Amino acid sequence: MRIPVVMLAALLGACTPTPRPAVAPTAPAAEARAPVTMLVSIDGMHPDYLTRGVTPTLSRLAAEGVSGSLQPSFPTKTFPNHYTLVTGLHPDRHGIVANRFEDSERPGEVFTMATTDRFWWDQGEPIWVAAERAGIRTATMFWPGSNTDVAGQRPSDWQQFAQALPEANRVDAIVDWLRRPAATRPKLLTLYFDTVDTAGHRFGPQSAEVDAALAEADRQIGRLLAELAAMGQPVNLIVTSDHGMAPVSAERVIDLNAAMGGEANIRLVEDGPYAAFHAQPGRAAAVEARLAGPHRHMQCWKKQALPARLAYGRNPRVPPYLCIAESGWTILGQPPRYSIAGGAHGYDNADGAMRAAFVAHGPAFAPGTRVEARSVDVYPLLRQLVGLPAAQGRDGSMVAFIPTLRK
Repeated sequence: MRIPVVMLAALLGACTPTPRPAVAPTAPAAEARAPVTMLVSIDGMHPDYLTRGVTPTLSRLAAEGVSGSLQPSFPTKTFPNHYTLVTGLHPDRHGIVANRFEDSERPGEVFTMATTDRFWWDQGEPIWVAAERAGIRTATMFWPGSNTDVAGQRPSDWQQFAQALPEANRVDAIVDWLRRPAATRPKLLTLYFDTVDTAGHRFGPQSAEVDAALAEADRQIGRLLAELAAMGQPVNLIVTSDHGMAPVSAERVIDLNAAMGGEANIRLVEDGPYAAFHAQPGRAAAVEARLAGPHRHMQCWKKQALPARLAYGRNPRVPPYLCIAESGWTILGQPPRYSIAGGAHGYDNADGAMRAAFVAHGPAFAPGTRVEARSVDVYPLLRQLVGLPAAQGRDGSMVAFIPTLRK
């Protein structure tokens, strides 16, 4: 039997399901990220640098969070104080006692800022070692000691220091690490900028070149924060330094050999804002007869007699004799390797010019607070921020930072 066309159309229509409104696919929920902890060093940044009007990002962070300064450990040098920040130990205890030093167990060798052999670093355990052992992933975008397997452990991610690598690229590395899936994303990170220190050495702390380097570091920190905000990554950020900077001049130079009775009397290890040296064989009595002085623009000691407040002189790596120059003066025990101009650091850590800037910002920090602490105190703060228990036997203390933390 033939079905009329009209009836066939009606039957087919009855068999066809009624179309349903299209439903938009559900967007995946944004990941709720826990805060990471980030320690940033702007090498050579004095607290007064943040009053120059060239740091809008850091000035905002300081106003909204924590601002203040740190007293560095002696000697107020780059490697000793960077290692102090991450170990909670004075240089006399963590073993990086200078930028250049010797160890009697390795005769003929000298530690320099290019040394990565763990022998020189193993006297102190940095925070990334403790964190990794506790299952907390870490990443270091440059930090003294982080490219060494201290106690057999490196950060999960690290890069060999290359001064030529622009600060923008260093920030990019941090951002890339934090874009990873949660399982491989670091929870504790360090970032290091060196251009402010370099400008301070070459041109002096009050120079336009320092301002320009500082402004660029500030811009890169602003870019970093914008990238983290875009990915929804909260951060407890600490921006600090290893030391400040004092102006120096070729007109303010001290002749160490003349002060110690002639170059035949001493064997120099380091000179500059402070000098560290040995007596030549058979010349200790001659050196010690001259040691106490008086000396114009410097003070000298046997290392056992150094003022206790310096917390320095017990480590066997510290040479037997030290002289510390008055701020802005330079001790020379050999012909200078560079012109005595611009700026320098390494002076007494009680010298106000040596203080380091400190800014902290993030969900852990109480807004509008100030702090005056020591570089050695940053380590226990880092442990608390990343969830590690308080460490025993360290030189630092959380006391100064307690009022800066949210209740």
